[in-house]
This record gives sequence, C-alpha cells and structure tokens, in this order.
Amino acid sequence: MGRLVITHSSYIDGLIEVLKKVSKIKNIQTVTPGVLKKARGKSEHLRIKVSIKTIGGFKLIARKGSMTQEVFVITKVDQKELQKMIENVLKNH
Repeated sequence: MGRLVITHSSYIDGLIEVLKKVSKIKNIQTVTPGVLKKARGKSEHLRIKVSIKTIGGFKLIARKGSMTQEVFVITKVDQKELQKMIENVLKNH
C-alpha cells in the first residue's frame, strides 16, 4: 500500500477521493498531486490519463470541467497496467 502526499490547498473536485483509492493499490508507492491549471475545453466527468514516464513512475493528467492537474505516481507497474487500474477506480467511484 502506498501513500498519498497532500501538499496543495487546491485540487480538482473529487480527485483526492480517487487518488486515495489509487494509493491503496498494490505496487503503488507514492501518489503526489501537482500543479492545477486552467485548460481549454471542458470535461464533464473526472478523467485521469497516464501521460509520460518519469524517473520511478509516471505523470498523470487529471481533468474535470475546465481544470487540469498533474499527478505523479511512483510505481513499478507498466503504463498500460497503471491506466487499467485507474480506469477501474474511476468506474467504481
């Protein structure tokens, strides 16, 4: 079981609840939400996509409404497996 790092005061609505569940998945060491930005376009529901590989894990992009937020995950699982895990959490959220 991993840990969720809470460092900011602003998060996309509903993101922290989802990230708490993601951090409890086996082989996830750390989940750290990053910068919150305004995005072009709108996403009606919370979506999280695996973006790029980083040292030790991946950067995710979370979107809802007109906001986007980076999330960094330290894990040993591959990109496809991580995306499936996240989609399962979102589906059951």
